[in-house]
Amino acid sequence: MTVRVHGEDTDFSGIVYHASYLRFLERGRTNWLRLLGIGQRELWRSEGLGGIDAAGQEGGGCALVVRAMTLDFCRSARLGDVVTVTTVPDVVKGASMWLAQTIGRGDTVMVAARVRIAATVGGQPRPLPQALRSALRRLTGA
Repeated sequence: MTVRVHGEDTDFSGIVYHASYLRFLERGRTNWLRLLGIGQRELWRSEGLGGIDAAGQEGGGCALVVRAMTLDFCRSARLGDVVTVTTVPDVVKGASMWLAQTIGRGDTVMVAARVRIAATVGGQPRPLPQALRSALRRLTGA
């Protein structure tokens, strides 16, 4: 996924503010899931789990949440740069998966991230949804 760096993404000197990279990574993960045919809103409404969420609203299905993240800030992106966010599954376990993500410009890696995504229902870990597992199998051939 490509992202153009705007003024709102930078500090006063035109260099991307560190928290902006988190937004870029989140968009990359969300778009990656969409390309796999997985919508987070649909997961929330489906999986046969139903129920009421913490706010008293109908739903209560599966939520995919960031459980852990490590970041390596290698280079700075700047105002006007066009960067590419890449997302690749690394390890898939019962209730979580690790994704390798990078933000780069051309062949230069700006940020390297390793992100653990967990499946939860009502705040409790649950196995990754079958729709996601099937999509990952199609992607990896495993």
